[in-house]
Amino acid sequence: MSQRSRFTAGLSALVIGVPEAEPVVGPARARHDPSVAYGVGPHVSVMYPFLPASNVNPDVRGTLATMFGESTAFEATFAACGRFPGLVYLAAEPVDRFDALTGAVISRWPDLVPYQGKYGKPTPHLSVAFTEDPAVGEAVRAELEPGLPLRVRVSTVDLVVFDGSRWNPSDSFPLAD
Repeated sequence: MSQRSRFTAGLSALVIGVPEAEPVVGPARARHDPSVAYGVGPHVSVMYPFLPASNVNPDVRGTLATMFGESTAFEATFAACGRFPGLVYLAAEPVDRFDALTGAVISRWPDLVPYQGKYGKPTPHLSVAFTEDPAVGEAVRAELEPGLPLRVRVSTVDLVVFDGSRWNPSDSFPLAD
């Protein structure tokens, strides 16, 4: 795939990895999600973008560990496909648990805005296919639905950093049991 990255070296994000979704979403993501080429697996974003990686020092990591450690692990369900303009996604539930994690980050770093404010209040989701074509979107939905619902345990929030060519894990912050 020859495309220029929309990501900048040193960018970081807080995500919940959902590797259990790979068998269901992997084929569609490989065809329709350019981030796959940069090492991005199935995930739900907690905060994208987060701080520049150069600012994620031991104090920030300690704050993240404490903050996420105050939240309890939970069971998440991906039972339905949804559409945003240009995107097919799996809806992440329970919404309030995902929102609470994002809210905790915003409470600590109030200048951070999910997706830099491009989409208003974010809806917790797992992105699958970027397409403006309604027929492609419908085909992806039909491909995904037989594999739903997916149920996963959310027990960590991961810090990932873009090095200029790939997103790499940098740290993992456990939620309380």
